[in-house]
Amino acid sequence: MALWSGRFSGDQKKELVEFTESVSFDKRLYMHDIAGSKAHVEMLASCKIIPAKTAKSIKSELDKIQKLIDDGKFEFKIALEDIHMHIESAIIRSLGDEGARLHTARSRNDQVNLDTRLYLRDETGKICQGIRNLQKALVFQAEKNSDAIMPGYTHLQHAQPVLFAHHLLAYVEMFARDSARLQDCLKRINVMTLGSGAIAGTTLPIDRTKTAKLLGFPVISANSIDAVADRDFECEFLSCLAIFAMHVSRLCEDIVLWTSREFSFVELADSFCTGSSLMPQKKNPDVAELARGKTGRMYGNLMSLLTICKGLPMSYNRDLQEDKEPLFDSADTALKILSVFPPMIATLSARKEKMLAAASNPELMATDFAEELVRLGVPFRKAHERTGALVKWGNTNRIPLDKVPFEDMKKIVPEAEKGLLKIFNPAMSVSKREITGGTGPREVRSQISSWKRKLQN
Repeated sequence: MALWSGRFSGDQKKELVEFTESVSFDKRLYMHDIAGSKAHVEMLASCKIIPAKTAKSIKSELDKIQKLIDDGKFEFKIALEDIHMHIESAIIRSLGDEGARLHTARSRNDQVNLDTRLYLRDETGKICQGIRNLQKALVFQAEKNSDAIMPGYTHLQHAQPVLFAHHLLAYVEMFARDSARLQDCLKRINVMTLGSGAIAGTTLPIDRTKTAKLLGFPVISANSIDAVADRDFECEFLSCLAIFAMHVSRLCEDIVLWTSREFSFVELADSFCTGSSLMPQKKNPDVAELARGKTGRMYGNLMSLLTICKGLPMSYNRDLQEDKEPLFDSADTALKILSVFPPMIATLSARKEKMLAAASNPELMATDFAEELVRLGVPFRKAHERTGALVKWGNTNRIPLDKVPFEDMKKIVPEAEKGLLKIFNPAMSVSKREITGGTGPREVRSQISSWKRKLQN
């Protein structure tokens, strides 16, 4: 029998029970529900709303229930709807009327909000640690291959030579922002909403500060209506994960390109690749492809929750039960990605000679040539025009820029000096970019050292 059945007559339809249940997915909140219930009864006892002996008995039973669930020996029944009613029903079966005091001064509305916040607080910590592990793997590869030079790309076209390490550190920066966003989101997650009741709080003299302290919440919700209606923190969490997934997807795209025969810049360890059921020679970067694909479902989870919340009247509505599955799915997906990506990145092999060969096209140093003209006193726009004309001449005559006869160069670029012929060197190109944030070797080594310090546990 449902714990709310007093107002109703007759049995529930089987179809209704199956349609409204949520325990099939929200049972994963059992530890958080039990933690909240233990803090709640301790507060009730301290306020003399229930006897201290009752609170002690309830807490003891809650520990037993947690052990049963941990061991897979707890029976779940969809007739009891959700994890909250399962735990409360078990307490009442064990303690009778004394167990029925557990739900004093709270509603499932504020209870589920609290449980979700406790869950997200834990998941945020796990995800941030996973991001740190991914950053460490990227920094490891950056340090290991700090001398590797590759072509940098804009519009997926060769642009300028850059250090491979510099490219990898770009992702370290991206993931740092992801972690910072999640840490900031944690400020909105870490709000204690228990005590808000169904909508209006309670007439009983509870101590919400006590409950918040027991559960480690630094902030207590200020408005009971908003507290039970609020799912902003979930939307923000999913938004943070969607942006994180977008960054992962961009890294995946690079990995897929870099491992292709056309690029051959890196090779993944066999343990992180799969083969073809038909073509024996294939070695596919499926981890990267799958993670790239999972980004779409994480976007979808965010849109699902935003749509669920759109236009809901104040305050709690049963629609909000639908928040759990997209929330759980995105958290699970992020953690799965973060379990496989750090070791995959840490074990990849860089093919430095392939990268350098691709970065050695003298046209990639065309900007260097133009900037040398600037040093000789040529205004940049004129230097840009002169260099473009030189590139055009070289393409027309099928002569690489570093092989253009100096006499022909002087005709196109009157300001040219013989020393300019030596500028078409990728190592020299990167070495001249020792500015803050640039791809110069000293600057990149400094950034690697900085990140190693930041990522130390």
